[in-house]
Amino acid sequence: MVDKGASDLHLRTPSPPVLRVDGALVVMEDLPPLTPISVKAYFEEITMEHQRESFYRDLELDFSYSASGLGRFRVNVMLQRGSMSIAFRFIPFELPTIDELELPSICKDLILKPRGLILVTGPTGSGKSTTMAAMISYLNERERRNVITIEDPIEYLYPNKQCLIAQRDLGDDTRSFSSALVHALRHDPDVILVGEMRDLATISTAITAAETGHLVLGTLHTIDAVQSIDRIIDAFPPEHQRQVILQMSQVLVAILSQTLLPRASGKGRVGAFEIMVAVPAVKNLIRTSKSHELPSIIQLGAKDGMQSLNQSLANLVRSRAVTIEDAVVKSSEPEQLRKLIQGYR
Repeated sequence: MVDKGASDLHLRTPSPPVLRVDGALVVMEDLPPLTPISVKAYFEEITMEHQRESFYRDLELDFSYSASGLGRFRVNVMLQRGSMSIAFRFIPFELPTIDELELPSICKDLILKPRGLILVTGPTGSGKSTTMAAMISYLNERERRNVITIEDPIEYLYPNKQCLIAQRDLGDDTRSFSSALVHALRHDPDVILVGEMRDLATISTAITAAETGHLVLGTLHTIDAVQSIDRIIDAFPPEHQRQVILQMSQVLVAILSQTLLPRASGKGRVGAFEIMVAVPAVKNLIRTSKSHELPSIIQLGAKDGMQSLNQSLANLVRSRAVTIEDAVVKSSEPEQLRKLIQGYR
Protein backbone atom coordinates (compact mmCIF):
# COMPACT_ATOMS: atom_id res chain seq x y z
CA MET A 1 0.00 0.00 0.00
CA VAL A 2 2.60 2.53 1.11
CA ASP A 3 4.98 1.86 -1.79
CA LYS A 4 2.23 2.14 -4.40
CA GLY A 5 0.53 5.16 -2.81
CA ALA A 6 -2.71 3.25 -2.21
CA SER A 7 -5.44 4.53 0.06
CA ASP A 8 -6.97 1.10 0.75
CA LEU A 9 -6.11 -2.60 0.73
CA HIS A 10 -8.71 -5.38 0.46
CA LEU A 11 -8.07 -8.97 1.52
CA ARG A 12 -10.98 -11.10 0.31
CA THR A 13 -11.20 -14.66 -0.93
CA PRO A 14 -10.81 -15.95 -3.59
CA SER A 15 -9.16 -12.83 -5.09
CA PRO A 16 -5.52 -11.79 -4.76
CA PRO A 17 -5.03 -8.66 -2.61
CA VAL A 18 -6.63 -5.58 -4.17
CA LEU A 19 -5.41 -1.97 -3.76
CA ARG A 20 -7.31 1.26 -4.30
CA VAL A 21 -4.98 3.73 -6.01
CA ASP A 22 -6.28 7.23 -6.84
CA GLY A 23 -9.83 5.95 -6.45
CA ALA A 24 -9.46 2.93 -8.79
CA LEU A 25 -9.25 -0.73 -7.71
CA VAL A 26 -6.01 -2.46 -8.77
CA VAL A 27 -5.74 -6.26 -8.48
CA MET A 28 -2.25 -7.41 -7.41
CA GLU A 29 -2.09 -10.13 -10.04
CA ASP A 30 1.49 -11.02 -9.18
CA LEU A 31 0.25 -12.44 -5.86
CA PRO A 32 -1.68 -15.70 -5.40
CA PRO A 33 -5.43 -15.75 -4.61
CA LEU A 34 -6.27 -15.53 -0.92
CA THR A 35 -7.82 -18.45 0.93
CA PRO A 36 -10.12 -18.37 3.98
CA ILE A 37 -7.27 -19.87 6.03
CA SER A 38 -4.73 -17.22 4.95
CA VAL A 39 -7.10 -14.30 5.61
CA LYS A 40 -7.95 -15.69 9.05
CA ALA A 41 -4.22 -16.05 9.79
CA TYR A 42 -3.65 -12.38 8.87
CA PHE A 43 -6.60 -11.40 11.07
CA GLU A 44 -5.19 -13.24 14.08
CA GLU A 45 -1.74 -11.74 13.50
CA ILE A 46 -2.92 -8.12 13.67
CA THR A 47 -5.54 -8.40 16.45
CA MET A 48 -5.49 -8.81 20.21
CA GLU A 49 -7.56 -11.38 22.06
CA HIS A 50 -10.31 -8.98 23.12
CA GLN A 51 -10.66 -7.77 19.51
CA ARG A 52 -11.02 -11.34 18.27
CA GLU A 53 -13.63 -12.03 20.95
CA SER A 54 -15.52 -8.91 19.87
CA PHE A 55 -15.46 -9.99 16.22
CA TYR A 56 -16.65 -13.54 16.88
CA ARG A 57 -19.45 -12.12 19.04
CA ASP A 58 -20.61 -9.31 16.74
CA LEU A 59 -19.31 -10.59 13.36
CA GLU A 60 -18.02 -7.03 12.70
CA LEU A 61 -14.91 -5.21 13.91
CA ASP A 62 -13.35 -1.75 13.48
CA PHE A 63 -9.92 -0.99 14.92
CA SER A 64 -6.62 0.80 14.28
CA TYR A 65 -3.38 -0.98 13.45
CA SER A 66 0.12 0.51 13.43
CA ALA A 67 3.02 -0.80 11.36
CA SER A 68 6.36 0.52 12.57
CA GLY A 69 7.97 2.87 10.09
CA LEU A 70 5.02 2.71 7.67
CA GLY A 71 1.94 4.31 9.18
CA ARG A 72 -1.36 3.63 10.87
CA PHE A 73 -4.26 1.80 9.30
CA ARG A 74 -8.00 1.88 9.95
CA VAL A 75 -9.16 -1.72 9.69
CA ASN A 76 -12.63 -3.17 9.18
CA VAL A 77 -13.32 -6.89 9.32
CA MET A 78 -16.55 -8.54 8.18
CA LEU A 79 -17.82 -11.91 7.03
CA GLN A 80 -18.82 -12.62 3.44
CA ARG A 81 -20.02 -16.05 2.33
CA GLY A 82 -18.76 -17.42 5.64
CA SER A 83 -15.15 -16.20 5.28
CA MET A 84 -13.39 -13.09 6.55
CA SER A 85 -12.95 -9.95 4.46
CA ILE A 86 -10.47 -7.33 5.71
CA ALA A 87 -10.21 -3.73 4.50
CA PHE A 88 -7.30 -1.44 5.46
CA ARG A 89 -7.37 2.37 5.09
CA PHE A 90 -3.94 4.04 5.18
CA ILE A 91 -3.41 6.87 7.68
CA PRO A 92 0.04 8.50 7.48
CA PHE A 93 1.91 9.24 10.70
CA GLU A 94 2.49 12.79 9.49
CA LEU A 95 -0.51 15.06 9.90
CA PRO A 96 -1.61 16.75 6.66
CA THR A 97 -1.84 20.54 6.48
CA ILE A 98 -4.67 22.62 5.08
CA ASP A 99 -2.36 23.99 2.38
CA GLU A 100 -0.95 20.58 1.39
CA LEU A 101 -4.46 19.21 0.93
CA GLU A 102 -5.49 22.33 -1.04
CA LEU A 103 -8.48 22.81 1.27
CA PRO A 104 -10.47 26.04 1.07
CA SER A 105 -8.62 28.75 2.99
CA ILE A 106 -11.77 29.45 5.03
CA CYS A 107 -11.00 26.23 6.96
CA LYS A 108 -8.30 28.21 8.79
CA ASP A 109 -10.81 30.83 9.93
CA LEU A 110 -13.51 28.31 10.87
CA ILE A 111 -11.36 26.21 13.20
CA LEU A 112 -10.36 29.33 15.17
CA LYS A 113 -14.01 30.17 15.97
CA PRO A 114 -14.69 30.20 19.72
CA ARG A 115 -17.99 28.28 19.59
CA GLY A 116 -20.64 26.77 17.36
CA LEU A 117 -21.17 23.76 15.10
CA ILE A 118 -19.07 22.96 12.01
CA LEU A 119 -20.19 20.03 9.85
CA VAL A 120 -17.89 18.25 7.39
CA THR A 121 -20.00 16.08 5.13
CA GLY A 122 -19.65 13.80 2.15
CA PRO A 123 -19.87 10.15 1.10
CA THR A 124 -17.68 7.44 2.61
CA GLY A 125 -14.07 7.80 1.45
CA SER A 126 -14.38 11.47 0.51
CA GLY A 127 -11.69 12.61 2.97
CA LYS A 128 -13.82 14.01 5.80
CA SER A 129 -11.54 12.68 8.55
CA THR A 130 -8.45 14.04 6.79
CA THR A 131 -10.04 17.49 6.42
CA MET A 132 -10.88 17.62 10.14
CA ALA A 133 -7.41 16.37 11.05
CA ALA A 134 -5.82 19.20 9.05
CA MET A 135 -8.09 21.73 10.78
CA ILE A 136 -7.27 20.39 14.26
CA SER A 137 -3.57 20.41 13.37
CA TYR A 138 -3.84 24.07 12.29
CA LEU A 139 -5.54 24.93 15.60
CA ASN A 140 -2.88 23.00 17.51
CA GLU A 141 -0.17 25.24 16.04
CA ARG A 142 -1.88 28.50 16.96
CA GLU A 143 -4.25 28.42 19.93
CA ARG A 144 -4.26 27.13 23.49
CA ARG A 145 -7.43 25.00 23.57
CA ASN A 146 -8.51 21.82 25.34
CA VAL A 147 -9.53 19.47 22.52
CA ILE A 148 -11.37 16.15 22.93
CA THR A 149 -11.91 13.85 19.96
CA ILE A 150 -14.30 10.87 19.85
CA GLU A 151 -13.44 8.55 16.97
CA ASP A 152 -14.32 5.11 15.60
CA PRO A 153 -11.49 4.18 15.49
CA ILE A 154 -8.79 6.77 16.25
CA GLU A 155 -7.08 7.67 12.98
CA TYR A 156 -4.56 10.52 13.00
CA LEU A 157 -2.56 10.95 16.21
CA TYR A 158 -2.20 14.53 17.52
CA PRO A 159 0.79 15.59 19.63
CA ASN A 160 0.19 18.28 22.23
CA LYS A 161 1.61 21.53 20.84
CA GLN A 162 -0.34 24.67 21.72
CA CYS A 163 -3.42 22.55 22.46
CA LEU A 164 -4.06 19.88 25.08
CA ILE A 165 -5.61 16.99 23.13
CA ALA A 166 -7.38 13.84 24.36
CA GLN A 167 -8.43 11.17 21.83
CA ARG A 168 -11.09 8.61 22.72
CA ASP A 169 -11.56 5.40 20.76
CA LEU A 170 -15.05 3.98 20.43
CA GLY A 171 -14.88 0.47 21.86
CA ASP A 172 -11.59 0.77 23.78
CA ASP A 173 -12.11 4.11 25.56
CA THR A 174 -15.88 4.56 25.46
CA ARG A 175 -19.02 2.60 24.64
CA SER A 176 -20.86 5.14 22.45
CA PHE A 177 -20.50 8.52 20.77
CA SER A 178 -23.40 9.97 22.75
CA SER A 179 -22.09 8.79 26.13
CA ALA A 180 -18.56 10.00 25.34
CA LEU A 181 -19.94 13.37 24.26
CA VAL A 182 -21.89 13.81 27.50
CA HIS A 183 -18.80 13.02 29.59
CA ALA A 184 -16.55 15.16 27.39
CA LEU A 185 -18.63 18.18 28.41
CA ARG A 186 -17.53 17.55 32.02
CA HIS A 187 -13.87 17.51 31.01
CA ASP A 188 -13.50 21.27 30.52
CA PRO A 189 -13.30 21.16 26.69
CA ASP A 190 -13.00 24.10 24.32
CA VAL A 191 -13.25 21.99 21.15
CA ILE A 192 -14.96 18.63 20.64
CA LEU A 193 -14.56 16.53 17.49
CA VAL A 194 -17.25 13.90 16.96
CA GLY A 195 -16.13 11.30 14.41
CA GLU A 196 -19.68 10.61 13.25
CA MET A 197 -23.04 12.10 14.22
CA ARG A 198 -24.84 8.84 13.61
CA ASP A 199 -27.82 8.82 15.99
CA LEU A 200 -30.35 11.09 17.66
CA ALA A 201 -28.61 11.13 21.06
CA THR A 202 -25.25 12.13 19.54
CA ILE A 203 -26.77 14.82 17.30
CA SER A 204 -28.81 16.26 20.19
CA THR A 205 -25.83 16.39 22.56
CA ALA A 206 -23.57 17.91 19.88
CA ILE A 207 -26.07 20.72 19.28
CA THR A 208 -26.35 21.32 23.04
CA ALA A 209 -22.55 21.41 23.36
CA ALA A 210 -22.34 24.01 20.58
CA GLU A 211 -25.14 25.96 22.25
CA THR A 212 -23.33 26.07 25.58
CA GLY A 213 -20.16 27.70 24.28
CA HIS A 214 -18.07 24.92 22.75
CA LEU A 215 -16.77 24.54 19.21
CA VAL A 216 -18.04 21.21 17.88
CA LEU A 217 -16.86 19.51 14.68
CA GLY A 218 -18.87 16.59 13.35
CA THR A 219 -19.35 14.55 10.19
CA LEU A 220 -22.43 13.40 8.30
CA HIS A 221 -22.74 11.12 5.27
CA THR A 222 -24.66 13.75 3.30
CA ILE A 223 -23.80 15.33 -0.04
CA ASP A 224 -24.65 19.00 0.49
CA ALA A 225 -25.71 21.65 3.02
CA VAL A 226 -29.45 21.31 2.39
CA GLN A 227 -29.40 17.54 2.86
CA SER A 228 -27.24 17.95 5.99
CA ILE A 229 -29.69 20.32 7.67
CA ASP A 230 -32.68 18.21 6.68
CA ARG A 231 -30.96 15.04 7.95
CA ILE A 232 -30.36 16.60 11.38
CA ILE A 233 -33.90 17.94 11.69
CA ASP A 234 -35.49 14.69 10.47
CA ALA A 235 -33.58 12.73 13.12
CA PHE A 236 -35.84 14.26 15.77
CA PRO A 237 -39.49 13.42 16.52
CA PRO A 238 -41.93 15.87 14.86
CA GLU A 239 -42.82 17.53 18.17
CA HIS A 240 -39.15 18.49 18.75
CA GLN A 241 -38.25 19.61 15.25
CA ARG A 242 -39.25 23.25 15.67
CA GLN A 243 -36.94 23.59 18.66
CA VAL A 244 -34.08 21.92 16.75
CA ILE A 245 -34.61 24.27 13.78
CA LEU A 246 -34.24 27.26 16.12
CA GLN A 247 -31.13 25.75 17.75
CA MET A 248 -29.51 25.02 14.38
CA SER A 249 -30.15 28.57 13.20
CA GLN A 250 -28.31 29.83 16.28
CA VAL A 251 -25.33 27.44 16.59
CA LEU A 252 -24.40 26.56 13.00
CA VAL A 253 -21.08 28.06 11.87
CA ALA A 254 -20.56 26.37 8.51
CA ILE A 255 -21.08 23.22 6.46
CA LEU A 256 -18.32 21.88 4.19
CA SER A 257 -19.49 19.17 1.80
CA GLN A 258 -16.72 17.47 -0.10
CA THR A 259 -15.99 14.88 -2.75
CA LEU A 260 -12.76 13.59 -4.30
CA LEU A 261 -11.86 13.49 -8.00
CA PRO A 262 -8.91 11.94 -9.83
CA ARG A 263 -6.40 14.54 -11.02
CA ALA A 264 -6.21 15.09 -14.75
CA SER A 265 -2.51 14.18 -14.55
CA GLY A 266 -3.48 10.68 -13.45
CA LYS A 267 -1.58 11.01 -10.18
CA GLY A 268 -3.46 11.58 -6.94
CA ARG A 269 -6.85 13.06 -6.16
CA VAL A 270 -8.15 16.53 -5.41
CA GLY A 271 -11.15 17.70 -3.39
CA ALA A 272 -14.13 19.70 -4.58
CA PHE A 273 -16.09 21.55 -1.90
CA GLU A 274 -19.47 23.13 -1.37
CA ILE A 275 -19.07 25.72 1.40
CA MET A 276 -21.99 27.25 3.27
CA VAL A 277 -21.22 29.84 5.96
CA ALA A 278 -23.98 30.63 8.44
CA VAL A 279 -24.35 34.33 7.65
CA PRO A 280 -27.59 36.05 8.80
CA ALA A 281 -29.39 35.25 5.52
CA VAL A 282 -28.56 31.55 5.93
CA LYS A 283 -29.65 31.53 9.58
CA ASN A 284 -32.93 33.18 8.60
CA LEU A 285 -33.68 30.55 5.94
CA ILE A 286 -32.98 27.76 8.44
CA ARG A 287 -35.13 29.43 11.09
CA THR A 288 -38.05 29.85 8.66
CA SER A 289 -37.73 26.25 7.33
CA LYS A 290 -36.73 27.40 3.83
CA SER A 291 -33.60 25.30 3.46
CA HIS A 292 -34.53 24.67 -0.20
CA GLU A 293 -33.57 28.31 -0.88
CA LEU A 294 -30.04 27.88 0.50
CA PRO A 295 -28.38 26.93 -2.84
CA SER A 296 -29.05 30.41 -4.27
CA ILE A 297 -27.48 32.05 -1.18
CA ILE A 298 -24.44 29.76 -1.51
CA GLN A 299 -23.97 30.55 -5.21
CA LEU A 300 -24.02 34.30 -4.54
CA GLY A 301 -22.01 34.21 -1.30
CA ALA A 302 -18.43 34.34 -2.59
CA LYS A 303 -17.64 37.45 -0.53
CA ASP A 304 -18.45 35.43 2.61
CA GLY A 305 -16.29 32.48 1.53
CA MET A 306 -19.15 30.42 0.11
CA GLN A 307 -19.24 28.39 -3.08
CA SER A 308 -21.45 25.73 -4.63
CA LEU A 309 -20.07 22.33 -5.57
CA ASN A 310 -20.52 23.21 -9.25
CA GLN A 311 -18.53 26.42 -8.80
CA SER A 312 -15.75 24.42 -7.14
CA LEU A 313 -15.82 21.79 -9.90
CA ALA A 314 -15.76 24.49 -12.60
CA ASN A 315 -12.72 26.10 -11.00
CA LEU A 316 -10.93 22.74 -10.95
CA VAL A 317 -11.70 22.23 -14.65
CA ARG A 318 -10.50 25.74 -15.56
CA SER A 319 -7.24 25.20 -13.68
CA ARG A 320 -6.80 21.88 -15.52
CA ALA A 321 -6.69 20.01 -12.22
CA VAL A 322 -9.50 17.65 -13.32
CA THR A 323 -11.16 16.71 -16.59
CA ILE A 324 -14.60 17.95 -17.62
CA GLU A 325 -15.80 14.35 -17.78
CA ASP A 326 -14.79 13.56 -14.19
CA ALA A 327 -16.30 16.83 -12.94
CA VAL A 328 -19.65 16.12 -14.61
CA VAL A 329 -19.80 12.68 -12.96
CA LYS A 330 -19.44 14.27 -9.49
CA SER A 331 -22.00 17.01 -10.08
CA SER A 332 -25.58 16.67 -8.82
CA GLU A 333 -26.58 19.27 -11.45
CA PRO A 334 -24.47 18.40 -14.51
CA GLU A 335 -26.35 20.67 -16.92
CA GLN A 336 -25.69 23.69 -14.73
CA LEU A 337 -22.02 22.68 -14.50
CA ARG A 338 -21.76 22.43 -18.29
CA LYS A 339 -23.09 25.99 -18.58
CA LEU A 340 -20.47 27.20 -16.07
CA ILE A 341 -17.66 25.69 -18.13
CA GLN A 342 -19.28 26.22 -21.52
CA GLY A 343 -16.76 26.92 -24.21
CA TYR A 344 -13.86 25.66 -22.11
CA ARG A 345 -11.84 22.86 -23.70
